[in-house]
Amino acid sequence: MPRTARRKSATGIYHIILRGINRQTIFSDDEDNEKFLQKLTACKKTSGFKLLGYCLMGNHVHLLIQEEKEGLELIFRRIGASYVYWYNWKYRRSGHLFQDRFKSEPVENDEYLLTVLRYIHRNPLQAGLCQKPEDYKWSSYNDYMKQHGITDVDFILNILGKDELIRYTNQANEDALLDVEEHTKRLSDSELSEIISDKFKIQPMLIQNEARDKKAQLLKEILNLEGISTRQLARITGISVNTIWSL
Repeated sequence: MPRTARRKSATGIYHIILRGINRQTIFSDDEDNEKFLQKLTACKKTSGFKLLGYCLMGNHVHLLIQEEKEGLELIFRRIGASYVYWYNWKYRRSGHLFQDRFKSEPVENDEYLLTVLRYIHRNPLQAGLCQKPEDYKWSSYNDYMKQHGITDVDFILNILGKDELIRYTNQANEDALLDVEEHTKRLSDSELSEIISDKFKIQPMLIQNEARDKKAQLLKEILNLEGISTRQLARITGISVNTIWSL
């Protein structure tokens, strides 16, 4: 079936979602998040787009951007190639990291622009990662609060002042926008250990003692569970990240 054409935005503003292929975790630690933001900043300078909002969510990214010099396809080829090259080097892996086609929706007016930004900033709350937007380190919310960072905050703060933006973000709402199919709540180490013991009938630290093929099969099945990162699995099994990536 042929792909449908992307809807064009008269304003040049889009809500974008980049997702890990097969729901793969694309940010396992702070270094991964920081590196993506560095690559995003560099691509922003090259491609000339405005970054109006962002949120990094483990296995996907929300971005609110306004294209100017270059179109979306070229922008995200740049972002994807730059980050994936570094990520594959770090984790000694090869191949694709992002789902092959990013999701996008046009943002055509100020009302919807504010709705999208609120939705992006409340993503970590909806996923159970924090209780207040300002507590989440990997979104643009604190760029708006401090009026400092990689986000181009002036455009939206000229529509809604800082105090009004705080109130708007914290309003009860039923926003239902473009998103991945579901939010994934990260499991704690103890929750994951309990699941492995119940589901696979083995203590996590004992997996490293299994024969190679059995060990590889167990690790692959565990990684297919929702909310699992490779670094977390390495932590609770004592098996190195590089060994897990080499399966």
